[in-house]
Amino acid sequence: MIQRPPSFGAFEFVVLSTLRAQQLIRGCTPRVLEAGHKKCVIAQSEIAEGKVIQLPFASLVAVDADAVVVPDIVPA
Repeated sequence: MIQRPPSFGAFEFVVLSTLRAQQLIRGCTPRVLEAGHKKCVIAQSEIAEGKVIQLPFASLVAVDADAVVVPDIVPA
């Protein structure tokens, strides 16, 4: 089980993990070692380690090169 960061609420952690897992399923490159884990666990690990962050859609800007930005609304 992955511990959610204290800065995240439970609902926020679940929603962000779900959005990231969908990206991984579509073929995005994982930011942590897969080690045979399912996509949902990989997504949770990325968030717990700070490799994936969430920004409001209106404020998409360049951030740390090691982080992936998952906006509230993923553009098609």
